[in-house]
Amino acid sequence: MAFNLEATVKELTDFFKSEAKTETVVGASFQLGQFTCVPVIKFGMGLGYGAGEGKGGQPNKASGEGIGGGAGGGMGVEPIGFLVTHNEEISFIPTRTSKGLSAAFEKVPDLIEKMMDRKKEKAEASL
Repeated sequence: MAFNLEATVKELTDFFKSEAKTETVVGASFQLGQFTCVPVIKFGMGLGYGAGEGKGGQPNKASGEGIGGGAGGGMGVEPIGFLVTHNEEISFIPTRTSKGLSAAFEKVPDLIEKMMDRKKEKAEASL
């Protein structure tokens, strides 16, 4: 049985296009009073393929020919929040909040900026 990589990837891509949509994962946008809420998802996928063939007849090896191949893939879809509109304003409301170590890492850029500002202020004050 021959394995057609191009046809398989096309079929997978078509499937992902049709199924990996916000509407199929968490639902369509909706009204909540004066607010319009649009669900947002994070989508990732990976595909891999490998094949090989060999011929026997070498010293201390079995004789004959062989071929082999394999493919694998994975996909992840996760709801991450909602875009919320009210009049002319648009906001993003995440479904999760950061806690623990990840929250600390998210604050590092702000802390570095504050540290650099203080350093600059001290340098300007000493002039």
